[in-house]
Amino acid sequence: MWLRVMVAGVIAAVCVGGAFAQGTATGVVYDDANRNGVRDAGENGIASVCVSNGREVVQTDADGAWALPVDDDTIFFVIKPAQWMTPVNAEQVAQSFYIHKPSGSPELESQGVAPTGPLPSSIDFPLYARPESAQFKMLLFGDPQARGVREVDFVTHDVVEECIGTDAAFGISLGDIVADDPNLFKEINESIAQIGIPWYNTFGNHDFNRGSGSDEMSDETFERFYGPGSYAFEYGQVCFLIMDDVYFKPDGKYEGRFTDDQLAFVQNYLALVPEEKLVVMTMHIPIVACKNRDAMFAILAKHPHTFSISAHTHTQFNVFAGADQGWPGAEPHHHLVQATVCGSWWCGTFDETGIPHATMNDGAPNGYSTVSFDGNKYSVVFKAARRPADYQMNIYLPDEVAQADAAATEILVNVFAGSERSVVEMQFGKDGAWTRLEQTKTIDPECLRMHKQNEFLNEEVFGWKMDYPSETTHMWRGVLPANPAVGTHTVTVRTTDMYGQTWEGKRILRVR
Repeated sequence: MWLRVMVAGVIAAVCVGGAFAQGTATGVVYDDANRNGVRDAGENGIASVCVSNGREVVQTDADGAWALPVDDDTIFFVIKPAQWMTPVNAEQVAQSFYIHKPSGSPELESQGVAPTGPLPSSIDFPLYARPESAQFKMLLFGDPQARGVREVDFVTHDVVEECIGTDAAFGISLGDIVADDPNLFKEINESIAQIGIPWYNTFGNHDFNRGSGSDEMSDETFERFYGPGSYAFEYGQVCFLIMDDVYFKPDGKYEGRFTDDQLAFVQNYLALVPEEKLVVMTMHIPIVACKNRDAMFAILAKHPHTFSISAHTHTQFNVFAGADQGWPGAEPHHHLVQATVCGSWWCGTFDETGIPHATMNDGAPNGYSTVSFDGNKYSVVFKAARRPADYQMNIYLPDEVAQADAAATEILVNVFAGSERSVVEMQFGKDGAWTRLEQTKTIDPECLRMHKQNEFLNEEVFGWKMDYPSETTHMWRGVLPANPAVGTHTVTVRTTDMYGQTWEGKRILRVR
């Protein structure tokens, strides 16, 4: 038998069942009908399933067989096809990979991968059949970033508990799962697993191994818990690419960058993906901040339906990348920088349950998002932690204004998930006309007030020190109507986002 192997866009042939040159691994992807993780008699191989070593990608033959090059630091993984599922462990992490490190990881502050010994004669990946609709949801967690078990508990009580019972098919963490202590992966995994759905994980710059000395060794503990830093899976009509775009330089500093192997992997895999499918790529550092984003954009742009997601900035905003940012496609590429679970690193005054307010640097609350898919279409809804689902904005107005000053009184609205494609309108009173507000870039006034308060409070009172607030891209500005009637009035703000979803907020003020 022969397999066709995509090697950086060039097709090569590999013999299966015969003699191999040193440095080739083989295996089978099979239908694990009884779900015991062992290939039993009568459990057939599955054809046309993609398997990768992080660079090359092959499709299994009619008997489910595959073959790939191997060295002494290789992680093989099966790319879960739609209508199939891989086993998950007790922490809901997909067991879709095999690590080959005969000597294990080097000695590090946090334990990496134990020696795996000689290469097995066959690396077999079990799958089991599972119906999947083209309509489904996923959860997005940006930067849980827990420092110690205390902050694992913040993640648990602030976000995880309210997600239990979700109708999402799975979730993805977008990196910075922990804050420089990979030993906490176990605790935070066990907490997130209580949601009860499969959970996929992205490598972040705070998930690294201290003292690793190289980019290759920076994710050894991450690999022990989650497998490869870059991998893929499919669900419904969507292909998901999870990418480690945090590149550690020899001086220990990092930058956003894709390695040559990652670029080859994406190119090789997407060459096998039908054009009608949606390609979703997640990463930690925003793709527009990556040094070699143009190379990745050139690969992605060959597909008409793409969407990418990151976190990292502790703000939330949407980017529509065009030619000025290196995107070669006819239509702009949508990139979402997702809100963070930890907000501004769990900074701020503690509420009655002992959890800090953790407002992000752009004045939006900490939280997470739900992405809904329908074929190759998608929409996103932001959810503030432990707040009502319709809490989508903050409206800033004085409590009282003089009638003569109304026309000069500014209204500011922070629409947490707003973008340049949002429409934001204001209505004064119950029967007032709707007027458009103007998008502006400015610092959220309440976030600035909290930062100034932070300067006079110690860590025990206010938690970690807040960064100076960043300019908010999702702020809208307007003024009140001239000469409103004296009395108490309700100002209603309505926003319609790029997906056609509409939200309202209200603010009451007195006119004297």
